[in-house]
Amino acid sequence: MSLFELFHYEFMQRALVACVLIGFTNGFIGAFVVLRRLALMADALSHSLLPGLAIAAMLVGLSTAGLLLGGLLAAFFVAIGGHLIARSSRVKDETAIASLYIIAFALGVAIIKFAHVKVSLDHFLFGNILGIANSDLWTSFAVSAIVLLSLVILHRPLLLALFEPSVAKTQGVAVDWLLGLIIVLIVLTMVSSLQAVGVLLSLGLMVLPAATIYLLSDSYSKMSWCGGLLGASGAVAGLILSYWTNIPSGPAIIMVLGTVFLAAYLFSPKYGIIIRHLKARHLHEESLSRWDEEKH
Repeated sequence: MSLFELFHYEFMQRALVACVLIGFTNGFIGAFVVLRRLALMADALSHSLLPGLAIAAMLVGLSTAGLLLGGLLAAFFVAIGGHLIARSSRVKDETAIASLYIIAFALGVAIIKFAHVKVSLDHFLFGNILGIANSDLWTSFAVSAIVLLSLVILHRPLLLALFEPSVAKTQGVAVDWLLGLIIVLIVLTMVSSLQAVGVLLSLGLMVLPAATIYLLSDSYSKMSWCGGLLGASGAVAGLILSYWTNIPSGPAIIMVLGTVFLAAYLFSPKYGIIIRHLKARHLHEESLSRWDEEKH
């Protein structure tokens, strides 16, 4: 079957649109996650979505709005709960959040097992974009619009809060509120990505494109826009790989993006370890030859 024939099926067309929307949005916001070093926080939030999804599925079924609300409430519970524990005890923020998210994840697995929900645990953990519905597409479109518009409109204050938080505060930028908004946008993006990559792999879709571009460029704008393009194209490539190899869409998408990341790590013109090794060797040989010429 040719590539064009593959997308004659309606379910593949829906999956293609979802890959572009979800992949671009994750890659775009991933630039801020990488530069702000929020990867561990984002990982905790992604795992904490599971109990909210399970409870929402029990109470209101598998409606998109119910799953979105359940996932948001669970993630905010972990984020706010971790903050409160850290402020009221000697436990640090990262330890408090890690403790709550692993408790939440275990609770979610238990709820799904005993709740008789007509969806397997693998569906929540690894996703299945081939089963995406029109309602899921509308949710992804709405989330992408909210996230991308927010990040574009707040581009300048975000840069100040990212690189010069003290300067941003003197200019009247509400840095704490701005960072709180970013957390909300990260959770929204992750919830909209669950159908594609699931709870366990949603962090990869967000971090890998930005981390790859970070190895190729020093520009924040390039990290955002090129990360978005890489996320979208990687998601589409993973969708095709998933269909041809009959493996879940989530692992397929992450494997594609992971391969590109490793290639950048090895061969990036500026930061690739192989390129740096070859340049260092070349400079060393050049210095030796120059020393020999001076000696003679």
